[in-house]
Amino acid sequence: MSNNLTVAVIGCGAFSLHFMPLFKAHPLVHKVYVCDRLRERADACAQKFGVEVIASFEEALQRRDLNAIAIFTQRHLHGPQALAALAAGKHVYSAVPMASEVEQCQQIVELVRKSGLTYMMGETCYYYPSAMFCRETCRAGIFGKFVYGEAQYHHDIGFFSQNFRDDLRSAGIPPFYYPTHSTAMLLSAVDSYALKVVAFGYEDQEDDQFFKRGVNQWDNVFSNSYSMMKLANGGIARINECRRIGYKAPSSYVSSCYGTEGGYQFNNAQHLLTVKTPTGVTLTDVSARVNPVAMTENSHDPEFKQKVANHQWQWDSFAPIQQAEADRLPPSFKAPGMLNGHMASHQLLVDDFCQAAASGTLPPINAWEAARWTIPGLIAHKSVLRDGEVLPVPDCGAAPKT
Repeated sequence: MSNNLTVAVIGCGAFSLHFMPLFKAHPLVHKVYVCDRLRERADACAQKFGVEVIASFEEALQRRDLNAIAIFTQRHLHGPQALAALAAGKHVYSAVPMASEVEQCQQIVELVRKSGLTYMMGETCYYYPSAMFCRETCRAGIFGKFVYGEAQYHHDIGFFSQNFRDDLRSAGIPPFYYPTHSTAMLLSAVDSYALKVVAFGYEDQEDDQFFKRGVNQWDNVFSNSYSMMKLANGGIARINECRRIGYKAPSSYVSSCYGTEGGYQFNNAQHLLTVKTPTGVTLTDVSARVNPVAMTENSHDPEFKQKVANHQWQWDSFAPIQQAEADRLPPSFKAPGMLNGHMASHQLLVDDFCQAAASGTLPPINAWEAARWTIPGLIAHKSVLRDGEVLPVPDCGAAPKT
């Protein structure tokens, strides 16, 4: 493979700034452009990272020298923009969510199937240590048959960026329209997908206008939503998406994963594995393997638990369970000062996309997986609106074998 990718990063907000240096530094990327509807923001980004500006998303789609689009725009724009990029013959990396409509998810899958183009959803939590530990343990058969698990994304709106909160039309997005920070971890761990979902919502009671009819574009009044999902493997998953909750970090995590032979439990900084024996269970504290190295190094800090709960050591430090993935990263990503983030997932995301797009192989978070993690949330919100009606979850099927 050669450096045959030319990438246009669409959207120059705070989140995309963490990814532009990674795309630029990847050995399979020849050139990076940036684009934003606010030209001054695109210009500032281009100057900071030494890249060129493309005037519009439409121009990026028309450029024949450009073969990949990285979408970092507002959440409800991802689906339409991914569809447009795929229709224009571009590989697509999209920040989460995949889309805000079931039909758009289905159309993305179909376009990828027909075109052979690469689509990857940039779900950070797929690479989170708790998700990786549960995947590894489940695949090793240690849990036995999966029976029940819990995952959640608890992110109070007060901890979102000011720019996000200033946009009242978009800030009140239904929690389950942004579901994959919770679904991805558990569903990938147990290698299954949702068949049915039932969900209820917490109707917001605050006066700050985020979750109010006539204010946000969805007329959404629910700041928190809670679901139960019946999975194809026979197990049950409890999935939460909460935006008005007195908790900061870890905001996205698997809190439990149980099988017929063993289980995993997590709270704040402690990760426990239990395995059945003829007389009881063995309990092993696996925290040092699952927590970021920087967290473990500071475990004797008198304020350790308080600092963990306030999101220290959970950004760019790899955990030991991530090390095999970290070892395969290109040398350019290991240079001093190279950015990473969200439990050290950013570098893994960019490398997986670039490797897949350049080689024509399926990335781990391909269109089929992205649909299986996104659609259950969209259906869950319908259940919320119907006061807990049990609804079937459409399935796009499994990714083709390559």
